[in-house]
Amino acid sequence: MPAISSNKPYRVGRSRTGLGLFATKPIKKGAKIVRYFGPLLDSKKKKDDAIENKYLFELNGRWTIDGSVRKNIARYINHACKPNAESDVKPRKRKVVIRAIKNIEPGEEINYDYGTDYFKAYLKPIGCKCAACEKKRKKQRAEARAEKLRLKAKAERKALRKAEKQAAKAAKKQKLNGKTNGAMANGNLLNGHGGKSAASRMISAKSGISVKGRGKPRGESRASA
Repeated sequence: MPAISSNKPYRVGRSRTGLGLFATKPIKKGAKIVRYFGPLLDSKKKKDDAIENKYLFELNGRWTIDGSVRKNIARYINHACKPNAESDVKPRKRKVVIRAIKNIEPGEEINYDYGTDYFKAYLKPIGCKCAACEKKRKKQRAEARAEKLRLKAKAERKALRKAEKQAAKAAKKQKLNGKTNGAMANGNLLNGHGGKSAASRMISAKSGISVKGRGKPRGESRASA
């Protein structure tokens, strides 16, 4: 790591994305933090235009700063979708300064938005790891877990209702079978087995003869007297 003067309000340290720049003193909103510098590349020169690395800072259509040199402390500042600093670009002076856009407390990581082109080329393929995106992913994971639990609970309730319905149906069927068996045991549904048949009751009604006993009909006994 490059040596940094103790009077500077920052230090290089470990962050979630590797190395980062952290405040060591309070930095007020609007204050200059560090300059982004390095060799100037001229896009009209083939050898300059052929240089490729992730520390290139484009000033305009022609001039680009190659910030890959180790003395460029600003190269350690990481991207953030919700940053606490910004790049103040001065194309005519061919100069870039990183300024605070809010108050930064000691220990906070300094970051700024790298821009849409850099994001699409380098960050989107691997996923942005800034605090805002990590928080968003954490929220999405929590929502996914909650939805999974909700669907699981819904399936369990549905299975319980189905089981209760089947149990009620089985109990009703058992009750009906019990009534039928009881009626058959009392002889109410049997002909000639423990009860009078419908035909016997009809004949008795028409002839006036009772078939209750096995003796002689009552009419014959009165005639003989």
